[in-house]
Amino acid sequence: MSQIKASAATLPRWQAMRHQGGRWISAARPRTLFLAVSPVVAGIALAWFETGQLALWTALGTLFGATAIQIGTNLHNDAADFERGTDTPDRLGPPRASAQGWFSPAQVKRAAHLAFLAAFLVGLVLVVRGGWPILLLGLAAILAGYAYTSGPRPIAYGPYGEVFVLAFFGIAAVAGTFYLQSLQLTASSLLLGIACGLPSAAVLLLNNYRDFDTDARAGRHTLNHLLGKARARVLYAALLLGCLPLFLLSAPMAHSWPVLLALPMAASLIQRLFRGTQGRALNALLGQTALYQAVLVVLLSGGLALPF
Repeated sequence: MSQIKASAATLPRWQAMRHQGGRWISAARPRTLFLAVSPVVAGIALAWFETGQLALWTALGTLFGATAIQIGTNLHNDAADFERGTDTPDRLGPPRASAQGWFSPAQVKRAAHLAFLAAFLVGLVLVVRGGWPILLLGLAAILAGYAYTSGPRPIAYGPYGEVFVLAFFGIAAVAGTFYLQSLQLTASSLLLGIACGLPSAAVLLLNNYRDFDTDARAGRHTLNHLLGKARARVLYAALLLGCLPLFLLSAPMAHSWPVLLALPMAASLIQRLFRGTQGRALNALLGQTALYQAVLVVLLSGGLALPF
């Protein structure tokens, strides 16, 4: 860590600041932000389709709040995993800020607190429109962000992480966004929330599939350990394919059919996992699984805009 600081000190001030800024961006894990933004966009698109109206500033606030919660969760996870000894030198995933010595765990946690605070402040503005249900939902999302890797029984260290992701990065994100736009809750918004949550759960499942051995050595027993790798691969396929009929059912078929265009992408992702992709090669597959969810949302949103 001292070597890193020494090398940074030899850079010109503006280059050092740019260097540090790049590391903070990396620590926030920008590739995961698809998982926060996509369900919000889905909720906005469905609300606009069903009501014909768009509350623009509410939509922007919702996007900001969801992104801030995702960043806060990522940063807190970074520091907490390092402190628990999970991020060891044999880690297969992308570099983590605390483990690499870029920043101290205390610095990373402070950044996480700031991200959660930003989400909370924006959430207070959204409460003016959505009332106490939005307040409760926002507080639950922030608390879950902390509980994911903190407390006596962190969510990430047990077999319920995928359920957490389905609940917060699927149902709550889509239905909460839809409610903020329309001030009502419908079966279609809940159905679309489940549809968006399944690919998100697949991302976490694949992440833990990659870290199967290192997680076991760290005492982390995820759903992968409960199922075993063979059944985890089957579940991954089921999550990617099972979301398609739910997307189709969340809106009239004349508008939802474009999501079927993502079927070849799902087949390719599943095939690569079943063909034995493993280790660091799974990092690319992880990013593309998150992208799959975004592609589905874009296709559905485009379908909802079709003039039928």
